Amino acid sequence: MRFKGIIYILLSSLLYAVVNFCVKYLVDIPTHEIVFFRSIISLSISIVWIRQLRIPMLGYNHKWLLIRGFSGATALFLFFLTIKHMPLASATTIQYISPIFTVLLATQMQGEKVRPLQWLFFLLAFVGVFVIKGFDDRISFLYLGIGICSALISGLAYNAIMKCRQTDHPITVVFYFPLIATPITGLACLTIEWVTPTGIEWFLLIVLGVFTQFAQYYMTKALHADHSSRIMPFKYFGVLYALGIGFLFFGETLPYMSLLGIGLVLIGVILNTLLKNANKPLPPTSGVV
Repeated sequence: MRFKGIIYILLSSLLYAVVNFCVKYLVDIPTHEIVFFRSIISLSISIVWIRQLRIPMLGYNHKWLLIRGFSGATALFLFFLTIKHMPLASATTIQYISPIFTVLLATQMQGEKVRPLQWLFFLLAFVGVFVIKGFDDRISFLYLGIGICSALISGLAYNAIMKCRQTDHPITVVFYFPLIATPITGLACLTIEWVTPTGIEWFLLIVLGVFTQFAQYYMTKALHADHSSRIMPFKYFGVLYALGIGFLFFGETLPYMSLLGIGLVLIGVILNTLLKNANKPLPPTSGVV
């Protein structure tokens, strides 16, 4: 089906919106502990899933699967930090500059070319990021920098996913995230800080783990099914979800100039993804995808 990549990315964005709500709500649970619970649930689901499919547990493209695991775990941890310390819509928008870094890294990792007009779109998006910061005192330069770093590392993770397009099943690609993140965050829970969840926190941690698993799976399916230039514009429905969730559940409102900044980011990133290789044929995939 020609549009299956778009369907996958829309579903992934919706699932991620629920995940972000859970992270924002779990204000008393340390970030490394949230990532640990998310990882241990994802690890369990992935092992069962892979065994049912009867495919190699550790996949084939080990180098890029490991890079995907380390970069994905690091980017998620940093993103969760920003969710906890700035308005949800702002944190989500800053994370959504990751396709720019995906394109820039792809020039070296995938041999892709950047058209001259794309640089204008890149500049527009980054201007938008600093407009968001400049008109909202709730956003510190520290967490702005953390958000940009998260987006950069996410760009590396997306390139690693595309490197595995022809070699590994999407669930194998997803599996490497918890494979890397579980022992690292587990050690952090033992040595840094542990807060025992209570009541609804247990439920939200389980929802977060399950929904993130399927959100990552469908994002990987989308990147396997089509070029990012076609599917990534539809990812930005997540900003609308974040604005609604932030307002309805956390009473977050944004200055008009911050909304303008969000608009500049979205315009810059969407125009870039529409321009970049828009007429490419569908990418080849492995037989297991």
